[in-house]
Amino acid sequence: MQNGMQRQMNTNTNINLLESCSDQLERLVLEEVHKRRRSRNPVSALVIPAVRADVTIELARLGCSVTGVDEACHENDFKGRALAAGSTDDLSFLAGNLESLPDRICGGPFDIIYIRRGLCTLPYPRARQILRKLLGNLKIGGKLYVSVLGMHSELGDHYPEAEKAVEDRFCPLDPGMAQKYGIADPVCLYSERNLFLLLMEAGGSVLRTFTTTHGNVKGVAVRV
Repeated sequence: MQNGMQRQMNTNTNINLLESCSDQLERLVLEEVHKRRRSRNPVSALVIPAVRADVTIELARLGCSVTGVDEACHENDFKGRALAAGSTDDLSFLAGNLESLPDRICGGPFDIIYIRRGLCTLPYPRARQILRKLLGNLKIGGKLYVSVLGMHSELGDHYPEAEKAVEDRFCPLDPGMAQKYGIADPVCLYSERNLFLLLMEAGGSVLRTFTTTHGNVKGVAVRV
């Protein structure tokens, strides 16, 4: 009886987590973990970057083993959040970023890899190389979730290289947009088609792409 009540409480908690998530891609990640956990199999995820991301804690609460990647200066913040949430056994920290990840990432291969941001700070060819490496750190059937800045978002207003092919597109934003959003370094902005091609060229089987109401672009690919 007690075990049944505990399972019901866990189910209710999981549903509340899913319903409270406003970001559509993040919601898809949580739903995937929830679905995989129903079979009682262990689930592992890699989140990049991890600090200031509530999704890392939420994934752990769903019973997922999470490796969070972020700059070394954020390690104490990450561990403090894990301790406050009582999830220290399910959360581990890996110092680094997209550029510095090794070919074989500790804790892998993973069921899920979620790139929340950072891919746009790389030229398209380099982003493709990194996604290919990350797909190699997924289990067969594992899913890669990617979020990028959209060409058709406000950031694309007066973007100097908007007419260039995505392979050659990498420059600072319009000064007004750069100041407004605090993005000083060069970026590559993506259309939905650009992200689809990036995931495909990296070796993923693309399940879906979509553009948010704010014009940013999201995609999901699976390793086959």
